[in-house]
Amino acid sequence: MTTLGLIGYGAIARDIVSAFPPDAVDWLMLLREGASPELPANVSVVARIEQLIEAKPLAVVEAASQGAVATYIPALLEAGIPTVVASVGALADATLHARIAAAGRSGGARLILPAGALGGLDYLRAIAALPDARVRYTSRKPPTAWEAELASLGLSAERDAVTLFEGTPAEAASAYPKNLNAAFAVALAVGAEKVTVRVIADPKATGNSHEIEAESAAGTALFSMVNAPSPGNPKTSALTALSLVAALRDLLDMDLLDMGGRR
Repeated sequence: MTTLGLIGYGAIARDIVSAFPPDAVDWLMLLREGASPELPANVSVVARIEQLIEAKPLAVVEAASQGAVATYIPALLEAGIPTVVASVGALADATLHARIAAAGRSGGARLILPAGALGGLDYLRAIAALPDARVRYTSRKPPTAWEAELASLGLSAERDAVTLFEGTPAEAASAYPKNLNAAFAVALAVGAEKVTVRVIADPKATGNSHEIEAESAAGTALFSMVNAPSPGNPKTSALTALSLVAALRDLLDMDLLDMGGRR
């Protein structure tokens, strides 16, 4: 049995657990004190990061929040535990980003930032060095995904699309800490200073749409992805959990090779 750690137990985390055979993985889940969700038999709960570290999981997946990244990830990396982070928007905080990078160097552990709901990040990394590179990322979702936000602004998107936000990746990560991690994944790939972010509630949207428009001396590119929403959370693409699972599988394969192929 392989022991893996998990921070949080929302829709994404449940999908991650279900993607691995229950007789192959023991999950140790870090949850806040008092939380008592119904859990599969191969999932145990701890309430303190020290308990998770003491168990020495082969890797940990953060699937909770930007706050969880700040609170727990440096300690895991310093302890030498590789970590896959879902809430990449937390790295919009330059101080936290530097602290996490230092923790990874200190503990010799890898921080894995998966693509999440996106594709095309390899192209963006390729043009990142070009000074004229400019990128616009647009998140377009049905109004049902933004009901609370539309109501708070006194807006309706029943007939026409409504732009809820336009600004920098850091502003987007702050304004929508649970929903725009994809925007900051773009920023990490090409450089935040080159990126503009838009959020649109669109009644014609058939899923969670991600549009990346890039221009540079190397040419122009348009990436458009329409992802089915997660059944447990319409604001999140089902592809997010699949991306985290793929990143974790890659990490485990590398670690198992480092261990001489023992399984």
